[in-house]
Amino acid sequence: GTKKKAACPGLGLFYTILSAFLFSVASLFLKKIEDVHSVEVSAFRCVFQMAFVLPGLIYYKTGFLGPKGKRIFLFFRGFLGSTAMVLLYYAYQVMPLADATVITFTSPVFTSLLAWIFLKEKYSLWDLLFTLFAITGVILIARPPFLFGSHVTGIEGSYTNHLKGTIAAITSTLSAALTFVILRKVGKSVHYLLSIWYYAVIGLIGCVIALFVLNEWRLPHCGKDRVFLILIGLLGLGGQIFLTKALQIEKAGPVSIMKTMDVVFAFVLQVLFLNHLPTWWTVGGALCVVASSSGTAIRKWRHSVKKAKQREI
Repeated sequence: GTKKKAACPGLGLFYTILSAFLFSVASLFLKKIEDVHSVEVSAFRCVFQMAFVLPGLIYYKTGFLGPKGKRIFLFFRGFLGSTAMVLLYYAYQVMPLADATVITFTSPVFTSLLAWIFLKEKYSLWDLLFTLFAITGVILIARPPFLFGSHVTGIEGSYTNHLKGTIAAITSTLSAALTFVILRKVGKSVHYLLSIWYYAVIGLIGCVIALFVLNEWRLPHCGKDRVFLILIGLLGLGGQIFLTKALQIEKAGPVSIMKTMDVVFAFVLQVLFLNHLPTWWTVGGALCVVASSSGTAIRKWRHSVKKAKQREI
């Protein structure tokens, strides 16, 4: 008989690293854009996602609304996911790239906490410890004056913008964590393309409304910014595709750990292309956050492996 061809070892982890690199480069281009609001960048990103997801919806015949009982969950998934994207893009624009990237890595820790609150999932002392590590990392990055004094070093522009960016990044992280909780609640009863479709459609509608309210809609003045907008859309989509492929052929634990390469790429790109050296406070905060997110991923991975072995027995 014919033998099934073995999968390439480490291919899923390679896809994860590639995804992290694409997301990091997209963030770098976002920093390079000068006269385009973060909401408008998010709107362009949503348009790209809609254009690429639409053929898949037609091919798989999923429809555009989803099952009746799941539409409310899909709506909140789209609303919270797009809110997280807009706030994250704003944080990228007003604070150092590495700082904003590190804060987003507290998402797995807050996901565990919110899953305990809303889904009654187990929350152990280890999870509490990882949460405290993540909060410590965020404090080291935010560097509030009442703890670090009035002269805060290593920030871009004024401390007010740095604080606004930190709040936006934290709110983005909490919105993303709530999105993951909703996706767990929905499970596999809804096609993943429908989830992305809601994310793109609701995000685009929300961005257009916000742009009219803020009166911030404008086409970039130079061709360079227009190229950056297109590249952000393509790179963001590519990052999502490779991350999805990685999760299809590799366990979630190793993928979550390898995804911390986002932080490494952010530090490297910030130094090479933005000429901004991170402070030791930022490095310390990054180590705390990476340790907490990696610890959370390893515990979840070991728990899933243990449950799989129990089923086999």
